[in-house]
Amino acid sequence: MSGILYLVATPIGNLEDMTYRAVRILSEVDLIAAEDTRNSVKLLNHFQIRTPMTSYHEFNKYDKADFLVEKLLAGSNVAVITDAGTPGISDPGEELVKKCHEAGIPVTVVPGACACVAGLTISGLPSRRFAFEAFLPKDKKEKMQILQELAEETRTIVLYEAPHRLKKTLEELHRALGNRRLTLVKELTKKHETVKPVTIEEAISFYEEHEPRGEYVLVIEGKSRSAAEEAARIRFSEMTEAEHVQMYMDQGMQKKDAVRQAAEDRGVSKRDIYNIVMKNSW
Repeated sequence: MSGILYLVATPIGNLEDMTYRAVRILSEVDLIAAEDTRNSVKLLNHFQIRTPMTSYHEFNKYDKADFLVEKLLAGSNVAVITDAGTPGISDPGEELVKKCHEAGIPVTVVPGACACVAGLTISGLPSRRFAFEAFLPKDKKEKMQILQELAEETRTIVLYEAPHRLKKTLEELHRALGNRRLTLVKELTKKHETVKPVTIEEAISFYEEHEPRGEYVLVIEGKSRSAAEEAARIRFSEMTEAEHVQMYMDQGMQKKDAVRQAAEDRGVSKRDIYNIVMKNSW
């Protein structure tokens, strides 16, 4: 029988957030795959965990995943940990989990700290629906595309950012999203944890005078429903009724469903849209 892959969450700053189960699992498995063994050895030493480690990080995640799958298929139990937080959430783990599922290897999780959830819950912004984007990509074209998508996002948005990129990211967010409400959460669970509800413009002004320090979670309000609906009305008013229906058909809708959705968008009856569309030769 194969072993089990454990995704083990570790503290994001405060060692007291380590769970009893996490300590037990890390002590019992045959091997720990750590994002950075130099960082993780401090955690393991603190809890007197003597399990062997191997590195598993962004730059070896494909080849090392194959190695770990072989270990698991041979019967070894393996735990994955990152420098902080939950593996697979903006950290290595996703590729290995995929390969384990493909190989029929059991995968389970040992829950714990996650900066995304922790930052969201103390932000004061709506938390029922949210979009997690982690770190914005470094590629300029890809980043622009994501910012354009986020500009239309009605859910609360959660980002991560490093101190040396914070000022530039705030400026890019302002250009793409406008002056939204924002909560800056810094150094979660640590001695100097800070929660700062501001607007994007206020954050830009603040960091013109103060140098960013520490790791940040940015929690940003989504686009208001009324603003999103108004933008949609303006966009739809620039289309003919036939173009509007065709847009939905191009997305895979049946004609009757496309007519119904176009009518709903425009606030008119289905019959009105249908009669206009039927006069066209398309």
